[in-house]
Amino acid sequence: MTPALELLQKQLKQLPGIGYRSAERIALHLLVEKPGRLPELVAALEEAAQKVRRCAVCGNLSEEENCPVCADEKRRTGQVCVVENVQDLAAIERSGAYRSRYHVLHGKLSPIRGVAPEDLNLAPLLQRIESGEITELILALSNDVEGEATCHYLTERLPKTGVTVTRIGFGLPSGGGVLYADAVTLKSSLDGRRSYT
Repeated sequence: MTPALELLQKQLKQLPGIGYRSAERIALHLLVEKPGRLPELVAALEEAAQKVRRCAVCGNLSEEENCPVCADEKRRTGQVCVVENVQDLAAIERSGAYRSRYHVLHGKLSPIRGVAPEDLNLAPLLQRIESGEITELILALSNDVEGEATCHYLTERLPKTGVTVTRIGFGLPSGGGVLYADAVTLKSSLDGRRSYT
């Protein structure tokens, strides 16, 4: 293996979800099987690095000052869904179930991994609340210890402005059975129960 190929594999392996074998396969694909795609990939990466930035309002990705969600005047204002990352925002958007605004934290509190409150996109969220823009805050963070800690931290730091704070429901997936659910999912399902009639 050449030093340049080894360096390329090392860089690819640092990407999320890519292990040694995947990095090797991608590197060889680009260098041996489809070398014509390499300049296009490099150009696309450079263009994205120059043009894509965080939305000034919510932290979503954008090529303008405001992302398409924040710029969409048809969306309901006042209701803001707080998510951990852009992938979560994209998943909610794909569902078509939510037509209001977002706020992306770009992570969750994790003392073990060294993620502190100042590492998250919290200051703009608090500014949005203090400005009176937000009437309901929907916390759509993961149902794990770090997600719960982040939700608790947020609710403790919120200015006393009468903002309603809600948490997304957790439980059994559609078509899923009780038999195969883990203990945390079952607890969330029971805690989040609602009236059937």
